[in-house]
Order: sequence, then structure tokens, then C-alpha cells
Amino acid sequence: MSGYLAGTLAILCINLIFAYGIFVSAAAGQINLGGAGFQAIGAYATGFIAGTLGLPVWFSIPAAATISAFIGFLIAFPVLRTRGVYLVLATFAFGEVVSGFLLHTDTFGGAMGMVVPVHIELWVLMLCAIVVTLLTFYLMATRLGLAMRSINDDEEATVVIGVNVRAVQVAAFTIGGAFTGLSGALYAHNYGFVEAQYFNALLSIYVLLFVLIGGAQTAWGPLAGSLFFTVLPELFRVGGAWRYVIFGVLIVLMMVIRPEGMVTRDLVRKLSPRQWWARRAAVGS
Repeated sequence: MSGYLAGTLAILCINLIFAYGIFVSAAAGQINLGGAGFQAIGAYATGFIAGTLGLPVWFSIPAAATISAFIGFLIAFPVLRTRGVYLVLATFAFGEVVSGFLLHTDTFGGAMGMVVPVHIELWVLMLCAIVVTLLTFYLMATRLGLAMRSINDDEEATVVIGVNVRAVQVAAFTIGGAFTGLSGALYAHNYGFVEAQYFNALLSIYVLLFVLIGGAQTAWGPLAGSLFFTVLPELFRVGGAWRYVIFGVLIVLMMVIRPEGMVTRDLVRKLSPRQWWARRAAVGS
């Protein structure tokens, strides 16, 4: 495998895990614009554990994801007291606070960044991406996942049927923090260096587009969005600077034609093997 292809696959795996971290929150009706902050926590946590403390990578990566999940759990309580645009602004503020803290803290390298000494192979990234993808599909099929979808569709009706909305949203925020922190840890060990300037608001918006353009109704959406935003820019690279114009036009067209995202529940239902066989049986009869 060429170095270029391996690098593209590595970016795709990291982006996919990052997108699922944002998707889990979005599936419960929470638009999280602080994804870059959680990714920064995961990246710097594993860098500190593996680099400064000298602990092995098999410990530092899960520890970074756990730390991100714990912080997600803590901030979920004040953040989820807000609604609508205020929730978006609260998560955005969280990301900016994390970036500013890391930028001005010498323990984590400050503006100079931090070197992460241990490099991980591509197969580790691919394995983590596969595991997170399968976990997300499984999560959305559980009672918790069904409750998350119900909250996203109609929160008031969900309360009426006896679902503890706050507990479900806190759980979603915590799981999303774990996935996003994991993507940050993998990013750090893949590139060997992290700097606070990278984890900015633009990154949070960019990854949120993965979910919104791909589709937030099913777990297939982030997969489609990650492929769209990672692979297409590389295919358009031969077009030089025009690739940004072409890619931007495609995004606008996608938002106009498919405002609900590329993959929806109806599309998944129509393409399911059960529905396909049912249509064939109806035609045959």
C-alpha cells in the first residue's frame, strides 16, 4: 500500500470515529459544536500519558477516551440546561475554553504544541474505526438508542411515555465524548504531534457537516458523510485550486437536494433485504 493511500485511510478512520462522536449527541437532539474541544482533550491526554508519564500506548488511548467521556459527563449537566441555539453556543464556548486553556498551559506545551512519541500502525486505526462503527449501530438498536431517536423526533411525547430525557441525553453526551476523545488520541499517535491551534471552531463545524450532510437519522449517515468529505476532496485534487470551488458547489447542491442528509430512515428501509424481498413477492403475486 502506498504512503498516500495509507495516509488517506488513516484520516478517514479518524474522521469516522470523530463523526460518530458527534452523531451520538445529535441522535438525542443535541447539536454539539464543541467536538474539537473533546478531540483536543483526547489528543493531549494520550500525549501526556504516553509522553510525559511514559505509559504504554495500549493504556494511554483508552485512558484518553475515558477522560473525555468523564468530562463530557460533567459538562452535560450545565450544558443540557440550555435549549436550541443556546445549546449550540454553550458547546461552542466549551470548545473555545479547552483550546484557550491548552494554548496557555506550559504543562501541555502551550503554543509550541506537544510531541507524542509513540506511533500507531494503520491497522490499529482501522480496527478502532470498525469497532466504533459496530458499537454505534448496536447502540442505535438498543432501548437507549430508541429513546435517543424518540427524543430527537418529539421530546415532549418522549417525556409523556415515561423516558428520563435528561438521563438519556447525559448518556449520549458521555458516549459522544468518549468517541470524540478516542479520535483525538488516535490523531495524536498517528501524526506524532498536537497543537491547540488545530482544534478550533472550524474543525467542529467541519465534522458537524459530516453528520448533517451524511444524515443524522441513522448510523449510516456519518459513514456516508465521512466518505464524502474525506475521499471526494482527494479525488478532486487533480483540479488544483478549483477543487475547493467544485467541492463547495457539491455541498450546496447536496443541502438543497437532500436537506435531511444523504442517508435517511426511509432510504435504509427501502434498501433493506426484507423490504426488497417483500417488493419482489408483491410483484410476483
